[in-house]
Amino acid sequence: MTLGDDLVARIATSGPITIADYMAQALLHPTKGYYSTRDPLGAQGDFTTAPEISQMFGELIGLSLAQSWLDQGAPASFVLVELGPGRGTLMADILRATARMPGFHDAARIVLVEASAPLRSRQAETLKTFDITWADTVSELPKGPIWLVANEFFDALPVRQFQRDGDAWRERCIGLTGETLSFGLSPIGPQPALDHRLDDTRDGDLVEWCAPSSAIIAEVGTRIAAYGGAALIIDYGDWRSLGDTLQAMRGHAATDPLDAPGTADLTTHVDFEALALAAAPAAYTRLTPQGVFLERLGITDRARTLATDMSSQSLDAHIAAHRRLTHPEEMGNLFKVLGLYPITAAPPPGLEP
Repeated sequence: MTLGDDLVARIATSGPITIADYMAQALLHPTKGYYSTRDPLGAQGDFTTAPEISQMFGELIGLSLAQSWLDQGAPASFVLVELGPGRGTLMADILRATARMPGFHDAARIVLVEASAPLRSRQAETLKTFDITWADTVSELPKGPIWLVANEFFDALPVRQFQRDGDAWRERCIGLTGETLSFGLSPIGPQPALDHRLDDTRDGDLVEWCAPSSAIIAEVGTRIAAYGGAALIIDYGDWRSLGDTLQAMRGHAATDPLDAPGTADLTTHVDFEALALAAAPAAYTRLTPQGVFLERLGITDRARTLATDMSSQSLDAHIAAHRRLTHPEEMGNLFKVLGLYPITAAPPPGLEP
Protein backbone atom coordinates (compact mmCIF):
# COMPACT_ATOMS: atom_id res chain seq x y z
CA MET A 1 0.00 0.00 0.00
CA THR A 2 1.14 3.55 -0.71
CA LEU A 3 1.22 6.30 1.88
CA GLY A 4 -1.79 7.79 0.09
CA ASP A 5 -3.70 4.55 0.64
CA ASP A 6 -2.77 4.62 4.32
CA LEU A 7 -4.01 8.20 4.72
CA VAL A 8 -7.29 7.52 2.90
CA ALA A 9 -7.95 4.54 5.20
CA ARG A 10 -7.08 6.57 8.29
CA ILE A 11 -9.32 9.49 7.34
CA ALA A 12 -12.17 7.16 6.42
CA THR A 13 -11.94 5.64 9.90
CA SER A 14 -11.05 8.60 12.11
CA GLY A 15 -12.00 11.73 10.20
CA PRO A 16 -10.10 14.65 8.61
CA ILE A 17 -6.50 15.45 9.55
CA THR A 18 -4.71 18.79 9.83
CA ILE A 19 -2.34 20.15 7.18
CA ALA A 20 0.45 19.75 9.75
CA ASP A 21 -0.34 16.07 10.27
CA TYR A 22 -0.44 15.52 6.51
CA MET A 23 2.92 17.26 5.99
CA ALA A 24 4.54 15.29 8.80
CA GLN A 25 3.41 11.98 7.34
CA ALA A 26 4.22 12.90 3.73
CA LEU A 27 7.71 14.13 4.57
CA LEU A 28 8.84 12.01 7.52
CA HIS A 29 6.88 8.76 7.64
CA PRO A 30 9.60 6.28 8.67
CA THR A 31 9.22 3.98 5.64
CA LYS A 32 7.12 5.93 3.10
CA GLY A 33 7.98 9.58 3.76
CA TYR A 34 9.68 11.82 1.24
CA TYR A 35 12.85 12.56 3.24
CA SER A 36 13.01 9.06 4.69
CA THR A 37 13.35 7.37 1.32
CA ARG A 38 15.50 9.52 -0.97
CA ASP A 39 18.09 12.21 -1.63
CA PRO A 40 15.84 14.96 -3.02
CA LEU A 41 18.51 17.44 -4.13
CA GLY A 42 20.15 18.28 -7.43
CA ALA A 43 19.37 17.64 -11.08
CA GLN A 44 18.24 14.08 -10.40
CA GLY A 45 16.09 15.15 -7.45
CA ASP A 46 13.20 17.55 -7.07
CA PHE A 47 14.80 20.87 -6.14
CA THR A 48 18.15 22.70 -5.90
CA THR A 49 19.24 24.84 -2.96
CA ALA A 50 21.68 27.75 -2.88
CA PRO A 51 24.72 25.72 -1.72
CA GLU A 52 24.28 23.44 -4.75
CA ILE A 53 24.25 26.46 -7.09
CA SER A 54 27.64 27.92 -6.12
CA GLN A 55 30.36 27.50 -3.53
CA MET A 56 30.24 31.27 -2.96
CA PHE A 57 27.06 30.99 -0.91
CA GLY A 58 28.54 28.69 1.72
CA GLU A 59 31.89 30.47 1.76
CA LEU A 60 30.30 33.80 2.66
CA ILE A 61 28.04 32.18 5.27
CA GLY A 62 31.18 30.69 6.81
CA LEU A 63 32.99 34.02 6.89
CA SER A 64 29.98 35.72 8.53
CA LEU A 65 29.85 33.04 11.23
CA ALA A 66 33.62 33.14 11.78
CA GLN A 67 33.72 36.93 12.09
CA SER A 68 30.82 36.79 14.56
CA TRP A 69 32.83 34.24 16.56
CA LEU A 70 35.78 36.65 16.60
CA ASP A 71 33.54 39.57 17.53
CA GLN A 72 32.37 37.63 20.60
CA GLY A 73 35.89 36.97 21.81
CA ALA A 74 36.66 33.73 19.91
CA PRO A 75 35.44 31.23 22.56
CA ALA A 76 37.83 28.30 22.89
CA SER A 77 34.98 25.81 22.49
CA PHE A 78 31.70 26.17 20.63
CA VAL A 79 29.18 24.12 18.66
CA LEU A 80 28.99 24.72 14.90
CA VAL A 81 25.48 23.65 13.92
CA GLU A 82 23.54 23.22 10.70
CA LEU A 83 19.83 22.42 10.71
CA GLY A 84 18.71 20.27 7.79
CA PRO A 85 22.12 20.11 6.10
CA GLY A 86 21.07 18.41 2.85
CA ARG A 87 24.07 16.71 1.25
CA GLY A 88 26.54 18.48 3.51
CA THR A 89 27.57 20.89 0.74
CA LEU A 90 26.94 24.05 2.75
CA MET A 91 28.89 22.82 5.77
CA ALA A 92 31.76 21.71 3.52
CA ASP A 93 31.95 25.20 1.99
CA ILE A 94 31.74 26.82 5.44
CA LEU A 95 34.63 24.67 6.68
CA ARG A 96 36.75 25.33 3.60
CA ALA A 97 36.24 29.10 3.87
CA THR A 98 37.11 29.13 7.59
CA ALA A 99 40.11 26.81 7.40
CA ARG A 100 42.58 29.72 7.63
CA MET A 101 40.79 31.43 10.52
CA PRO A 102 43.20 30.79 13.43
CA GLY A 103 41.58 28.67 16.13
CA PHE A 104 38.14 28.39 14.53
CA HIS A 105 38.32 24.73 13.53
CA ASP A 106 40.10 23.74 16.74
CA ALA A 107 37.31 25.32 18.79
CA ALA A 108 34.41 23.99 16.72
CA ARG A 109 32.42 20.88 17.51
CA ILE A 110 30.39 20.17 14.35
CA VAL A 111 26.84 18.92 14.86
CA LEU A 112 24.34 18.30 12.05
CA VAL A 113 20.64 18.19 12.98
CA GLU A 114 19.18 15.75 10.45
CA ALA A 115 16.20 13.39 10.50
CA SER A 116 16.76 11.64 7.13
CA ALA A 117 18.88 8.48 7.11
CA PRO A 118 19.67 8.74 3.36
CA LEU A 119 20.83 12.32 3.79
CA ARG A 120 22.91 11.48 6.86
CA SER A 121 24.77 8.94 4.73
CA ARG A 122 25.37 11.54 2.03
CA GLN A 123 26.57 14.08 4.61
CA ALA A 124 28.99 11.56 6.07
CA GLU A 125 30.54 11.05 2.63
CA THR A 126 30.74 14.78 1.84
CA LEU A 127 32.32 15.59 5.22
CA LYS A 128 34.38 12.43 5.69
CA THR A 129 37.57 14.37 6.50
CA PHE A 130 35.93 16.08 9.49
CA ASP A 131 34.79 14.85 12.89
CA ILE A 132 31.00 15.14 12.60
CA THR A 133 28.23 14.17 14.99
CA TRP A 134 24.49 14.13 14.34
CA ALA A 135 21.47 15.07 16.42
CA ASP A 136 17.79 14.46 15.89
CA THR A 137 16.69 17.74 17.52
CA VAL A 138 18.20 21.01 18.72
CA SER A 139 17.46 20.01 22.31
CA GLU A 140 20.24 17.41 21.97
CA LEU A 141 22.93 20.00 21.18
CA PRO A 142 25.78 20.22 23.70
CA LYS A 143 25.70 23.11 26.15
CA GLY A 144 27.80 26.16 25.32
CA PRO A 145 28.03 28.83 22.63
CA ILE A 146 26.49 27.91 19.28
CA TRP A 147 27.03 29.32 15.80
CA LEU A 148 24.21 27.99 13.69
CA VAL A 149 22.94 28.12 10.12
CA ALA A 150 19.58 26.94 8.78
CA ASN A 151 19.15 27.21 5.02
CA GLU A 152 15.76 26.08 3.70
CA PHE A 153 15.03 24.24 6.91
CA PHE A 154 12.01 25.96 8.42
CA ASP A 155 10.01 25.93 5.16
CA ALA A 156 9.60 22.14 5.40
CA LEU A 157 8.26 22.04 8.96
CA PRO A 158 4.55 21.17 9.31
CA VAL A 159 2.14 24.10 9.49
CA ARG A 160 -1.51 24.43 10.40
CA GLN A 161 -3.73 26.68 8.29
CA PHE A 162 -6.64 28.75 9.58
CA GLN A 163 -9.26 30.72 7.67
CA ARG A 164 -10.82 33.69 9.45
CA ASP A 165 -14.57 33.60 10.05
CA GLY A 166 -15.77 36.66 11.95
CA ASP A 167 -13.74 36.88 15.17
CA ALA A 168 -12.91 33.17 15.12
CA TRP A 169 -11.30 30.68 12.75
CA ARG A 170 -11.91 27.51 10.78
CA GLU A 171 -8.97 25.15 10.40
CA ARG A 172 -8.16 23.97 6.90
CA CYS A 173 -8.03 20.18 6.98
CA ILE A 174 -7.68 17.23 4.63
CA GLY A 175 -10.60 14.86 4.24
CA LEU A 176 -12.07 12.74 1.47
CA THR A 177 -14.17 13.30 -1.61
CA GLY A 178 -15.13 9.73 -2.39
CA GLU A 179 -11.78 7.97 -1.99
CA THR A 180 -9.69 10.99 -3.00
CA LEU A 181 -7.85 13.31 -0.62
CA SER A 182 -9.33 16.81 -0.63
CA PHE A 183 -9.21 20.07 1.34
CA GLY A 184 -12.01 21.19 3.65
CA LEU A 185 -12.69 23.39 6.68
CA SER A 186 -13.35 22.51 10.31
CA PRO A 187 -16.26 23.95 12.32
CA ILE A 188 -15.76 27.50 13.53
CA GLY A 189 -13.89 27.94 16.81
CA PRO A 190 -11.55 30.29 18.73
CA GLN A 191 -7.78 30.11 18.28
CA PRO A 192 -6.13 32.11 21.10
CA ALA A 193 -2.71 31.81 19.46
CA LEU A 194 -4.08 33.83 16.54
CA ASP A 195 -5.80 36.60 18.51
CA HIS A 196 -3.13 39.08 17.34
CA ARG A 197 -4.00 38.34 13.71
CA LEU A 198 -7.54 39.71 14.10
CA ASP A 199 -6.01 43.18 13.73
CA ASP A 200 -4.55 42.65 10.25
CA THR A 201 -6.86 40.12 8.58
CA ARG A 202 -10.39 40.10 7.15
CA ASP A 203 -13.06 37.43 6.79
CA GLY A 204 -11.85 34.71 4.46
CA ASP A 205 -8.13 35.45 4.94
CA LEU A 206 -5.93 32.43 5.58
CA VAL A 207 -2.94 32.40 7.91
CA GLU A 208 -0.40 29.70 8.64
CA TRP A 209 0.97 28.79 12.05
CA CYS A 210 4.00 26.55 12.62
CA ALA A 211 4.31 25.44 16.23
CA PRO A 212 7.44 23.27 15.58
CA SER A 213 9.30 26.28 14.14
CA SER A 214 8.55 28.37 17.21
CA ALA A 215 9.69 25.59 19.55
CA ILE A 216 12.96 25.06 17.68
CA ILE A 217 13.84 28.73 17.40
CA ALA A 218 12.96 29.28 21.07
CA GLU A 219 15.54 26.65 22.01
CA VAL A 220 18.13 28.27 19.71
CA GLY A 221 17.42 31.76 21.02
CA THR A 222 17.59 30.66 24.66
CA ARG A 223 20.98 29.02 24.10
CA ILE A 224 22.41 32.03 22.27
CA ALA A 225 21.22 34.38 25.01
CA ALA A 226 22.62 32.13 27.75
CA TYR A 227 25.95 31.06 26.23
CA GLY A 228 26.68 33.33 23.27
CA GLY A 229 26.83 32.65 19.56
CA ALA A 230 24.67 33.54 16.57
CA ALA A 231 22.25 32.03 14.07
CA LEU A 232 21.65 32.71 10.39
CA ILE A 233 18.18 31.69 9.16
CA ILE A 234 17.87 31.73 5.36
CA ASP A 235 14.58 30.83 3.70
CA TYR A 236 11.77 32.06 1.50
CA GLY A 237 8.94 33.87 3.21
CA ASP A 238 8.23 37.26 4.73
CA TRP A 239 7.75 39.09 8.01
CA ARG A 240 4.17 37.88 8.55
CA SER A 241 2.17 34.96 7.14
CA LEU A 242 -0.85 35.68 4.95
CA GLY A 243 -2.46 33.36 2.42
CA ASP A 244 -2.08 29.73 1.41
CA THR A 245 1.60 29.07 0.63
CA LEU A 246 1.55 25.25 0.70
CA GLN A 247 3.34 23.95 -2.38
CA ALA A 248 4.75 20.69 -3.71
CA MET A 249 7.74 20.08 -5.98
CA ARG A 250 8.46 16.94 -7.98
CA GLY A 251 11.13 16.79 -10.65
CA HIS A 252 11.77 20.55 -10.34
CA ALA A 253 8.15 21.33 -11.23
CA ALA A 254 5.14 22.30 -9.14
CA THR A 255 2.57 19.58 -8.52
CA ASP A 256 -0.63 19.06 -6.51
CA PRO A 257 0.28 18.81 -2.79
CA LEU A 258 -2.30 16.04 -2.34
CA ASP A 259 -1.08 13.96 -5.27
CA ALA A 260 0.87 10.81 -4.27
CA PRO A 261 1.95 11.90 -0.76
CA GLY A 262 5.48 10.88 0.07
CA THR A 263 6.76 11.37 -3.49
CA ALA A 264 7.04 15.18 -3.59
CA ASP A 265 8.62 17.85 -1.42
CA LEU A 266 6.12 19.92 0.57
CA THR A 267 6.96 23.41 1.81
CA THR A 268 5.34 26.65 2.97
CA HIS A 269 6.66 30.20 3.23
CA VAL A 270 8.34 31.02 6.53
CA ASP A 271 6.74 33.52 8.90
CA PHE A 272 9.90 35.33 10.01
CA GLU A 273 8.03 37.52 12.49
CA ALA A 274 6.94 34.42 14.41
CA LEU A 275 10.54 33.13 14.42
CA ALA A 276 11.97 36.44 15.61
CA LEU A 277 9.48 36.81 18.45
CA ALA A 278 9.89 33.19 19.55
CA ALA A 279 13.68 33.60 19.73
CA ALA A 280 13.52 35.89 22.79
CA PRO A 281 15.60 36.53 24.87
CA ALA A 282 18.05 36.61 21.93
CA ALA A 283 18.13 39.76 19.81
CA TYR A 284 17.18 39.62 16.14
CA THR A 285 18.27 41.58 13.09
CA ARG A 286 16.23 43.23 10.39
CA LEU A 287 14.88 40.80 7.83
CA THR A 288 17.26 41.19 4.89
CA PRO A 289 16.93 40.01 1.27
CA GLN A 290 19.45 37.28 0.45
CA GLY A 291 20.92 39.30 -2.40
CA VAL A 292 21.60 42.29 -0.14
CA PHE A 293 23.10 40.05 2.54
CA LEU A 294 25.47 38.37 0.08
CA GLU A 295 26.50 41.67 -1.54
CA ARG A 296 27.34 43.13 1.88
CA LEU A 297 29.61 40.15 2.47
CA GLY A 298 31.41 40.68 -0.84
CA ILE A 299 29.96 38.10 -3.20
CA THR A 300 30.67 40.17 -6.32
CA ASP A 301 34.35 40.54 -5.45
CA ARG A 302 34.52 36.82 -4.69
CA ALA A 303 32.83 36.06 -8.01
CA ARG A 304 35.41 38.15 -9.88
CA THR A 305 38.27 36.35 -8.13
CA LEU A 306 36.89 32.91 -8.98
CA ALA A 307 36.26 33.97 -12.60
CA THR A 308 39.90 34.83 -13.30
CA ASP A 309 40.98 31.50 -14.77
CA MET A 310 37.63 30.14 -15.98
CA SER A 311 36.93 28.94 -19.49
CA SER A 312 34.11 30.65 -21.40
CA GLN A 313 31.65 27.81 -20.67
CA SER A 314 32.51 27.71 -16.98
CA LEU A 315 32.38 31.50 -16.82
CA ASP A 316 28.87 31.56 -18.27
CA ALA A 317 27.69 29.10 -15.60
CA HIS A 318 29.49 31.10 -12.91
CA ILE A 319 27.84 34.36 -13.96
CA ALA A 320 24.45 32.64 -14.06
CA ALA A 321 25.01 31.28 -10.53
CA HIS A 322 25.91 34.72 -9.18
CA ARG A 323 22.78 36.17 -10.78
CA ARG A 324 20.56 33.38 -9.45
CA LEU A 325 21.77 33.89 -5.89
CA THR A 326 21.58 37.69 -5.83
CA HIS A 327 19.30 39.14 -8.50
CA PRO A 328 15.98 40.56 -7.20
CA GLU A 329 14.02 38.65 -9.85
CA GLU A 330 15.57 35.32 -8.83
CA MET A 331 16.61 34.20 -5.32
CA GLY A 332 17.88 37.65 -4.30
CA ASN A 333 14.53 38.95 -3.03
CA LEU A 334 12.54 35.73 -2.69
CA PHE A 335 14.90 34.45 0.02
CA LYS A 336 15.39 36.38 3.24
CA VAL A 337 17.97 36.25 6.04
CA LEU A 338 17.28 36.69 9.75
CA GLY A 339 20.09 36.80 12.29
CA LEU A 340 19.96 36.01 16.00
CA TYR A 341 22.61 37.12 18.50
CA PRO A 342 23.04 38.04 22.19
CA ILE A 343 21.72 41.47 23.11
CA THR A 344 25.20 42.40 24.37
CA ALA A 345 26.93 41.51 21.07
CA ALA A 346 27.09 42.80 17.52
CA PRO A 347 24.82 41.22 14.88
CA PRO A 348 26.37 38.74 12.43
CA PRO A 349 28.17 40.49 9.55
CA GLY A 350 25.93 41.17 6.57
CA LEU A 351 22.92 41.98 8.75
CA GLU A 352 21.73 45.04 10.64
CA PRO A 353 20.06 45.17 14.07
